[in-house]
Amino acid sequence: MSVTDLLDLDATALAHVLRTGDASPTEVLDTTLDAAAGVGADVGAFTVLTSDLARTQALAAESALVAARRAGSAVGGIDGLPPFLGVPCPVKDLTMVEGVPIRAGSAAIDPIPAPYDDGVVTLLRAAGTVMVGKTTTPELGLPCYTEPDVGPTARTPWDLARSAGGSSGGAAAAVAARVVPVAHGSDGGGSLRIPASACGLVGLKPSRGLVSPGPYGVDGAGLATHGVLTRSVRDAAAFLDVLARPWPGDTFTARLAAAPGGRRLRVGLLLDPVIAADAPVHPACADAARATAALLAGLGHDVVEIPPPFGAERWDAFAALWSVGALQAPVPPDREHLLVPLTRWLRERGRGVSGLAYATALAGVQQLTREVATAWAGVDVVLSPTLAQPPALVGSQRIDDDPAADFAAQTAFTPWTSVWNLTGRPAISLPLGEARVTDPDGTSATVPVGVMLGADHGDDALLLDLAARLEEAAPWSHRRPGATS
Repeated sequence: MSVTDLLDLDATALAHVLRTGDASPTEVLDTTLDAAAGVGADVGAFTVLTSDLARTQALAAESALVAARRAGSAVGGIDGLPPFLGVPCPVKDLTMVEGVPIRAGSAAIDPIPAPYDDGVVTLLRAAGTVMVGKTTTPELGLPCYTEPDVGPTARTPWDLARSAGGSSGGAAAAVAARVVPVAHGSDGGGSLRIPASACGLVGLKPSRGLVSPGPYGVDGAGLATHGVLTRSVRDAAAFLDVLARPWPGDTFTARLAAAPGGRRLRVGLLLDPVIAADAPVHPACADAARATAALLAGLGHDVVEIPPPFGAERWDAFAALWSVGALQAPVPPDREHLLVPLTRWLRERGRGVSGLAYATALAGVQQLTREVATAWAGVDVVLSPTLAQPPALVGSQRIDDDPAADFAAQTAFTPWTSVWNLTGRPAISLPLGEARVTDPDGTSATVPVGVMLGADHGDDALLLDLAARLEEAAPWSHRRPGATS
């Protein structure tokens, strides 16, 4: 296969090619590393490439595939191998990979080699993936843009003047730029779905408790979860199977409900911003959600418009938990000055949250979760834009001289995503829309616009089934950076 053909495959198709022997893991690795050094650098995808580790893993995968083909030739197939043996999958630089330095996008943290693999990395290794590098993240994964002081700025390959989003920005840039077919990420307020929208990808935030942070991490307030960024729904589903494994002592657990089997669904169309009531919504974002609603109606589902489930001021509980979470990062006091202004501002706010205020915020989130469940009891799925705007210009959201304005701008940009983190419900962003934008230099570009679907806790399979039907009805695989729609 040609280099272009290899890089254009999704993870499921690439795994099949490797099994048939039409390409080898080392050939795929060479192609991937070349792309990472080329277009990967252009989009700021990686903070470090792990060529030696990846080569060791690729050679081991190659040996296993050769041995399995020999053993399976008599029965016409090879079984029992990991599902994604030899498929490249980088890891976000907030997550530990044994022996690989972790810096979390911060000048205040020395990049020392990680002492062990985080649990999700253990599962990705067991699935056979090849860890080609660590992807770029903003400092501590806090903002919705990826512009760290250490490491490159992550840019959407659709328009290099614009951000890939955050905080899994490097991961999204790597997948969208056809460097890798899948990349690990995480989502505490939209950090998988935001870059999915900005880069034209599929980004699933699983139900709380479905993907464990164990055995070394803890859930804390339960806002964040691990996941992946992919170009196809089938890859999102397959990697959920890989990652949805419990570890002993998990605080939160979840069980997947059965897939709906094509039944008629009631879909709630939510166009009004939730956490920032006055946030301006770009027409292309609202139009993409409306067009998806019409598509769902055409597929036989009932669509009704619904209002926000709570007032924007009620979101303050999330802000309190977010600032305390920023304060929990292990930053030595003598290196605090090396943090970016937004992080310092959030940590200062966290210091002002008393024990009573934190407990009240947790109770407020739990009460909001009940209210959302009541408000949305009459619908199976909630449909909204993923973001209020197309991908933002690089530098337009990071406001160092006014961190409060920076944070306010982020909430206006993402007025729907964190609702699903607060409630623990699953949500998925799909690349179903487009926008024509003009950059400051006068050039124009067509950029992706995401549409978000969310469902009740544990209904991840329902979301994935519906997403697959939308992908079939309105395919997006032909839409890629540099391609003609």
